[in-house]
Amino acid sequence: MLRNDWTIEEVNAIYHKPVLELIVDAATVHRQYNTTAEVQVCTLLSVKTGGCSEDCSYCPQAARYNTGIDAHRLMKYEDVVERAAEAKHNGSTRFCMGAAWRSIKDGADFDHVIEMVRGVNALGLEVCCTLGMLDETQAQRLKDAGLYAYNHNLDTSDQFYKEVITTRTYDDRLTTLDNVEKAGISVCCGGIIGLGETDDDRIKLLHTLATRAKHPESVPVNALVAVEGTPLEHQGKVNIWEMVRMIATARILMPKSMVRLSAGRNDMSIIEQSLCFLAGANSIFAGEKLLTTPNPEVNQDKLMFEMLGLVPRESFKEVKASASVC
Repeated sequence: MLRNDWTIEEVNAIYHKPVLELIVDAATVHRQYNTTAEVQVCTLLSVKTGGCSEDCSYCPQAARYNTGIDAHRLMKYEDVVERAAEAKHNGSTRFCMGAAWRSIKDGADFDHVIEMVRGVNALGLEVCCTLGMLDETQAQRLKDAGLYAYNHNLDTSDQFYKEVITTRTYDDRLTTLDNVEKAGISVCCGGIIGLGETDDDRIKLLHTLATRAKHPESVPVNALVAVEGTPLEHQGKVNIWEMVRMIATARILMPKSMVRLSAGRNDMSIIEQSLCFLAGANSIFAGEKLLTTPNPEVNQDKLMFEMLGLVPRESFKEVKASASVC
């Protein structure tokens, strides 16, 4: 049953179930609400890299950290559309464009992004952007251009957030999510584990997401990729069971959301990724890079899909289903 009134005690009880029991419960919910063999394949492209004024402790694109990332301005329209067409050819149905900005600024750069959205939308792909904070008017402009989804992660719990980022607040993030929803854009919002947070922080993050008036359409679960030069460069690798526990709990709390196996997948074996799919993950990012960090190559993913009997989810599936009902 879809619920938005989960208590923190209920989320805690689900999260702390014995892991095998938790996987079984999540798999049961997943089968009830979704086509379990379908996995949405997404491609994420950094259209503007580096030079960000934020101080996110995990991010190699922050200007204040020396991480060896070469900053570049916005990519050309033609190059972005070409990359999107290539992603579609390789099986992606959602194309996400990321820009290392604190927030969207009205002007030539934003106008350029609007044109990119129109161009990628014309290819028949679900267009997603992650551009930092935005106001209601900017969200509406993106919607009018054909934007399907907007990614803006909460990262962690409200309480732990200030330990990771000080240049914006948790409420800033929530306001952007509200602006996205008001414009009728699908919300893509999840978090990162391995930042030094506790289980309680992970539980509170999931509780925040699952008790919004509308569950996020997509919930990325990221494992920290520790990058040299960032404050979190010495954080240890996230254990696979931690990822499985987050994915399974998210699936039970938000049965119809796309639970996206995101950053950190490059370090997972096919067996470990299989556990994540069994626990309810039904979306991945494909391509050799996830913004600036390594990601499994397309051919590796195709082989994995064949081995596991997985098929790519078609684009705009929910929109098409709603139209057929009407």
